[in-house]
Amino acid sequence: MIAILAAAFAPFAEPTLGTLPAQALPSTGCAAYLWSPSDRRFVGMAEPGRLRIVLDGKPVDLAAASATGMAGLGLAATTVYQTGGTTATLDLTVQPRADLTGGALVSAATLRLEREGQDGLVAPLAGLVGCAADRAGS
Repeated sequence: MIAILAAAFAPFAEPTLGTLPAQALPSTGCAAYLWSPSDRRFVGMAEPGRLRIVLDGKPVDLAAASATGMAGLGLAATTVYQTGGTTATLDLTVQPRADLTGGALVSAATLRLEREGQDGLVAPLAGLVGCAADRAGS
């Protein structure tokens, strides 16, 4: 009976963000390294061209489809990423700080995940921006 109920509600399952393993700094430009403020898990890395997350236990790279506004250090204030039937919208607020070299603080971020025919997810995030050596003085 439980298996039947699980199968019936499977299309309505909420996506889950997994823990992303450590990621290197980008070879050029900058990337935002994002974590969940509630449990401090590293859940995403956003670059101008892609978003890397672990979705439902599997690593996924979503390509940037559009970007608007400037958050700073080459990152957009809002970027929409897509792959297959998954769309992720990332809103970033980047705050430069004198005590951070080669990067900045992500003082606020929100990730909205939507998948065709399934429940969505809205996750508040925080993080840091790290830049390649060629951008360290930016």
